[in-house]
Amino acid sequence: MEKEPRDGSGRVFQPFTIGGKFHIVPPGNDDQEQAGLILIRMARGAFGSGEHETTAACLELLAGLPCPAGISVLDLGSGTGILAIAAILLGADHALCIDNDPDAIESCRRNARLNGVTDRITNHLGTIADAPSGRYDLILANIYGDILLAKADSLASRARPDTPMILSGILHEQVFDVKRRYEGLGCATISTRILSEFCAMLLEKH
Repeated sequence: MEKEPRDGSGRVFQPFTIGGKFHIVPPGNDDQEQAGLILIRMARGAFGSGEHETTAACLELLAGLPCPAGISVLDLGSGTGILAIAAILLGADHALCIDNDPDAIESCRRNARLNGVTDRITNHLGTIADAPSGRYDLILANIYGDILLAKADSLASRARPDTPMILSGILHEQVFDVKRRYEGLGCATISTRILSEFCAMLLEKH
């Protein structure tokens, strides 16, 4: 699933910091890890590099979560893989990245290599319905509100008890429907971030 506007330029972006924890740089940049910051190297392309408000909001929410070593992550609509990579660099053990776009899968694999986490990410080309079974300790889904509603049962069923769920790409007018749908599946709404065009939500599965 596309995360950011497709420009196909592959242009180099300037390093930037998100959530007071992630410092994102292009390949070949000589920035080194700074105290308190996690360095993420991202190859910019059709799926952006993390600046889009929906992705940035997910990273900010992720930065505020405890991410104990050994947890498993499900990233639906993984795009560049930046969210899964960030979770792994925070301490997660493994991530399943699901996307229905072959270009997204390749982008995720490229960025996993840049960050040395290839062996900790499994890519699945397709949908959550045909992805390998399993339950996860952290759910990430930066897609669109209508897809979040359509896939609510599948996403909630993949969450272990007390699993944080970060959902983004929700239009303002969809927030109530998404909140009600997931709360009906046993999730509690922890916080909602209102962005310029979209919203992001942090839920917890009970």
